[in-house]
Amino acid sequence: MQLKDCLQELSNARGVSGNEGEAQEIIEKYLKQHVHEVKKDVLGNLVGYKKGGGRSRNKPRLFFAAHADEIGLMVTRVEEEGFLRFTTIGGFDPRTLWGQEVTVHGKNRLWGVIGPRPPHLTTTRERKKETRLEHLFIDTGLPPEEVKNSVNTGDHVSINRDFTQMANRRYASGKALDNRAGVAALLLFAEELARFKHVSEVYFVFTAQEEVGARGALTSTCSVEPDLGIAVDVCHGNMPRTRQDETFELGKGPVLGHGPNIHPYIFKRLQNTAEENRLPYMTEPHAGPTPTDARSIQITGEGVASGLVSLPLRYMHTSVEVVNLDDLEVMAKLLSLFTASVDKKTVEELRCYY
Repeated sequence: MQLKDCLQELSNARGVSGNEGEAQEIIEKYLKQHVHEVKKDVLGNLVGYKKGGGRSRNKPRLFFAAHADEIGLMVTRVEEEGFLRFTTIGGFDPRTLWGQEVTVHGKNRLWGVIGPRPPHLTTTRERKKETRLEHLFIDTGLPPEEVKNSVNTGDHVSINRDFTQMANRRYASGKALDNRAGVAALLLFAEELARFKHVSEVYFVFTAQEEVGARGALTSTCSVEPDLGIAVDVCHGNMPRTRQDETFELGKGPVLGHGPNIHPYIFKRLQNTAEENRLPYMTEPHAGPTPTDARSIQITGEGVASGLVSLPLRYMHTSVEVVNLDDLEVMAKLLSLFTASVDKKTVEELRCYY
């Protein structure tokens, strides 16, 4: 798998929460080469299953989840003049929406732009006010009747942005790298795992609707009933005017989460695996539930021992998110080594760790 090409396909794909089909089709194309079975469920999750080796029964069931959805918009009203008013699906800062190109997913896909009033037509007082969604609209350039025939309230809208490699070719920028970068790392992990012997039954899960409440992780964990589950996601990368304790340097490896949402034994095993194999990593404390699929994995059924491995990412929830490809490769290697180390005894130790 060419990591850059895979990530480019994933980033450019459309997959707003609740409408992840296009992104999941690309994921399935890569995933089915490395697993024994692939299936979809009614919520839109994509699950790949890889058998464990050996003859023993009751093999450990490992669950690795990366969410496939991206933040987007939804049409709330079609104005008489044909302009579209909208709300957000997931967390947007309205300031990042000015001047964006978008695709409206109506009866047909319509290209449009988000246009605010220019400064020439606003007062000094208005320009000092906070940007709000009600100040913004989508313009498709089509006659009002054509817009009304093509677009309904509730239609999804995705942001347009082409993936690109940066001046430093190990850095890449694009939309939806939260969490298509995590998806790419999980696909690379699935490919690399073929080089390792493992006794565990491994489930690669690409979840739906994480950005609107980690819903796909809840239902898919319930379906698989794993012994342990690890969420693969992104965290904040270093950038100007941010605190060092809130961000992580790109190119220094993945970030291991720890705190109440994370089983301490899984955190320790991941940490030991990285150190024993001289893999770079960082750690991030979470005082409560994490804003990832890990929070749903942990509290499914009778409870699942959960972990969190994240990729540093700059400019989260914008169309110019930035990641470092080296971090994805290290994450895939770490997860492969971790999986190879898990056996029946590991599961027993999870239950008596506290």
